[in-house]
Amino acid sequence: MRKYFGTDGIRGRANGVITPELALKVGQAAGLVFQRGDHRHRVVIGKDTRLSGYMIETAMVAGFTSVGMDVLLLGPMPTPAVAMLTRSMRADIGVMISASHNPFEDNGIKIFGPDGFKLSDEVEREIERLIDADLQVKLAGSQDLGRAKRIESVHARYIEFAKRTLPRNLTLDGLRVVVDCANGAGYRVAPETLWELGAEVIAIGTEPDGFNINRDVGSTAPEALVSKVRELRADIGIALDGDADRVLVVDEKGQRVDGDQLMAVVARSWQEDARLSKNGIVATIMSNLGLERYLGGLGLGMVRTAVGDRYVLEHMREHGYNLGGEQSGHIIMSDYATTGDGLVAALQLLSVVQRQQRPVSEVCHCFDPLPQVLKNVRYATGGEPLRQDSVVTAIEGARQRLGEGGRLVIRPSGTEPVIRVMAEGDDRDLVVRVVDDVVEALRKVAA
Repeated sequence: MRKYFGTDGIRGRANGVITPELALKVGQAAGLVFQRGDHRHRVVIGKDTRLSGYMIETAMVAGFTSVGMDVLLLGPMPTPAVAMLTRSMRADIGVMISASHNPFEDNGIKIFGPDGFKLSDEVEREIERLIDADLQVKLAGSQDLGRAKRIESVHARYIEFAKRTLPRNLTLDGLRVVVDCANGAGYRVAPETLWELGAEVIAIGTEPDGFNINRDVGSTAPEALVSKVRELRADIGIALDGDADRVLVVDEKGQRVDGDQLMAVVARSWQEDARLSKNGIVATIMSNLGLERYLGGLGLGMVRTAVGDRYVLEHMREHGYNLGGEQSGHIIMSDYATTGDGLVAALQLLSVVQRQQRPVSEVCHCFDPLPQVLKNVRYATGGEPLRQDSVVTAIEGARQRLGEGGRLVIRPSGTEPVIRVMAEGDDRDLVVRVVDDVVEALRKVAA
């Protein structure tokens, strides 16, 4: 078990878990790990729109400059933009200050290596070791301290990057698009990109105030988007999350389209264009069995990994896949990006819609998902409910009742004290009963 890092960086309550002291130490530790060679080292730092971002950013600047690294401040930018700019600006390390889809009270620190990829477990463990070490003797001398400056052109650079993922002759002319930016990191770049490509853009969730990120908007709260799409009779709705690395789509009827359907659309399109580097995609244990069956019908395989886009990406890199993602909307297209990119994924879908000249509801209904039920059980920090005999027995019984035609996935969240219980199968009533029984057993021991 790692002390600070979870499945997606370091995350927790701002000024509770993520304190200025911790942020400073993370900056120092990460800066020391990535000092390789005699050149002048640099780090790029982006953030979302949370109030606590100012505090954490300032503390991390102090940490990095104290070990001799120059800091380039990007301001509010999507996570995939930070990854892209880390490579583009030849930085030694990239940092995104964000808690993604969490409420504004939380914040987090995501770190990228010089190649724009998230760190391996081994590197994160080395950073953790240094966080808890006495670094006084490793600090830079007075003449070697780093400098910090803010970079102003980053929005235009990312917009141009996103546009170039589409063919030059493809435009979004004639499409009415509602985009929900979750009052988060994509609030400037996403509407501008869609407008420059020719779409009629209606933007919501673009008035961040430090407190309203993800509040009743964004991919985790799509009701506002659904309502606006229906009200304006838009062709499509696009919802990003707080740091814009995931996307949820709403079709012209107001029906939600999750990451599984998006992966199916892109996989089929790329297969037809001979763009898949491998004969299949990478998904997680949470992706619907219907997606796996649909891909099988196309002659494509689907490899499952643990939950977390970092694990999807690790498998993609190791085995040569260029398409993967999560049901939650993290879609990774390694031909373009080193992490999930909600805007780029949406653009790939829009390109299929434009080429086929069919409604989004038709393009995105690739398969009927199997009944899938997911429930969360919160427990006291430090508890281990999955080790209790009554829970183990309930889980074993649930698996037997589902049989080979269904799936049961039990997993602790990597970012909060929550256990997620998911089951799927052809018989919805059975799936509901199975999940309820396991959840009841968990709640009894959690109480």
